[in-house]
Amino acid sequence: MNRSSKTKPNTAPFTEAAAWRDVGGGWQPLFGSFHGAGYSIEWHDFHAKREFDWAASFHPGCVELCLNLEGHGFVVGDGGRAEFAPNTVGFYHRRDEPLTAKRAAGEPHRFLTVEFSGPFLAKHLAGLEPMLHPVVRAAVINAPGQPATAATVRLTAAQLQLIATLRQPPVYAAAQPVWYQCKALELAVTFLVQPPAETEMFCTRQQRLAQERVEQVIFLLKQNLAAPPSLEELGKKIGCSHFYLSRIFSAQTGQTITQHLRRLRMERAAELLRAGEHNVTEVSLEVGYQSLSHFSAAFHETFGCCPGLYPLQTPTQHPR
Repeated sequence: MNRSSKTKPNTAPFTEAAAWRDVGGGWQPLFGSFHGAGYSIEWHDFHAKREFDWAASFHPGCVELCLNLEGHGFVVGDGGRAEFAPNTVGFYHRRDEPLTAKRAAGEPHRFLTVEFSGPFLAKHLAGLEPMLHPVVRAAVINAPGQPATAATVRLTAAQLQLIATLRQPPVYAAAQPVWYQCKALELAVTFLVQPPAETEMFCTRQQRLAQERVEQVIFLLKQNLAAPPSLEELGKKIGCSHFYLSRIFSAQTGQTITQHLRRLRMERAAELLRAGEHNVTEVSLEVGYQSLSHFSAAFHETFGCCPGLYPLQTPTQHPR
C-alpha cells in the first residue's frame, strides 16, 4: 500500500508551558484550563534576569486579565499599548497573530492572570455585548479592526485581597471547580463589562472618582518626596476634605497616606543606592529624612538590611 509523501499539518494545541520554562516554579497554574474549562487562573512570581518575552504565553483567541502586584511590563497590539506598573490591572486580546509583550529586566515580578476564551465569555456574558469593553466585544463577536489592549487602572485593597484568596481557596477541593468559576466570572464582570457613561451607577462612579483621587495623591507625593504636601494641602489640591481623602486612600490601597509615602521613599532610596551615585547621607536627604538614624531604621525595617549594605544584596531584594 502506497503512503502519501505529504506530511500532516501540526494540529497540536497551543501550550504556554514552554514560555515559562526559564522561570521554573515561578509559574504556577492555580485552576482551570483554557481549552477545557474556557478559563485558566495562574500565579507568577519570579525575578527577570533579562527582558522577558511575556507574549509567548498568550493563547490565540484569548482575553487575558492581568492583576499586577510587582514589576513593570507592557503589552502592545493594533496601535494600542497597556503599561503595567505595581498594583495595576489591565487586559488584552490576542487574535491569531501574536502580540508584543515584555517584562522588565532586573526586577521581581509578581502577578496573577485569568485567561478567558472567546466562547467562554460569549456564553457567560450573553446579553451584555453592548456593555462590554471594545477589546472584549471584539473577542466575543470576532470583530476586526478593534483595539487589542485596554488601559490599566489601580488595584483596590479589596481586589488585592481577592488575589490572596485565589491563591489559597477557602473551600474544599470538591467545591473548587464551582468556586473558581464564580471568581473568574466575578473578575470578568468587574473589569470587562463597561456600562455607558450615561448609565453608570452612582456607586460605580463614586468608586472611579475615589480611585482617580488616590492616583492624584500618589502622583503629588512622588513629585516631591523630600517635602511632600501636607494632608490638608493634598485635600485642597484634589478638591475634597482631607478627612475624606484619608478614608478613601486607605480603602483603595490598604495603607494610610503616611504609610504609602514611606514606601515610596524607601523604593526611591533603594533605586538611588543601586545606581551607586549617592552615599547613604545624600540618599537620606533626597527622600526627605533629616535624621540618618531614622532613615536607616526605616530602610532596615523595609528591606531587612542597613542602607550601606543594600547594594551588595541580591537583585531580588525588594520591599517586604
